[in-house]
Amino acid sequence: MHQMQSKLRDEPAVASMAETVRALTRNTRVREAVEARIAEFRMVHDMGSQKWYEELVYCLLTAYSSALMGQRCVDALLSGGALTVGDLQGVHSCLVEEGHRFARARAEYIIDSRHLAPDIKTVIQGFRDSREAREWLVPNVRGLGWKEASHYLRNVGYLDLAIIDRHILSNMAEHGLITPEDAKRGLTKRRYMEYETALGQVAHALGMSLGELDLYLWYRKTGKVLK
Repeated sequence: MHQMQSKLRDEPAVASMAETVRALTRNTRVREAVEARIAEFRMVHDMGSQKWYEELVYCLLTAYSSALMGQRCVDALLSGGALTVGDLQGVHSCLVEEGHRFARARAEYIIDSRHLAPDIKTVIQGFRDSREAREWLVPNVRGLGWKEASHYLRNVGYLDLAIIDRHILSNMAEHGLITPEDAKRGLTKRRYMEYETALGQVAHALGMSLGELDLYLWYRKTGKVLK
């Protein structure tokens, strides 16, 4: 643990990642794609609880899947009316038809979370900040871990959290913020917060939010700027 913490505070590693991202910001196409995506998050922030709930379901569906699959399933659920009124079998059948690998579990998560649809925006905005909201989301929404809860809050306009997935871990290991072995370990709450703090140092060096940093790092590994 001490070795990991010392690497997380390694200024050369922070500077290395910051320079990599700074170079990406000089690419006009990438920068404009990132800025457009952030503008979308801010637009969602101003929308109502129904849209905020759609984003919650999207994040439930992307876990251990993909952004494209998650959006495809949300669109199908909306089109068929199953997102907010379908029964478990209806939601499950829709996810199976779209090819989701974990259709049964995700259908159960959606049904379990549906009571939040009318008021989720009010609930989230009732907390002092995004971190307090995340602390509530993880134990209260079945299927949301620290990454998924952070992802959700970023997608509804809170840009001060890190979405630490395998792509971000790979970037951190490559730049020396963590070891390759650390990148393969499971993310406990403590480890997640330590990594988020390290990424916050990079974001601070760049003068950008963690949400913006995430999009650049994700693009670096995938060539895409997805939500």
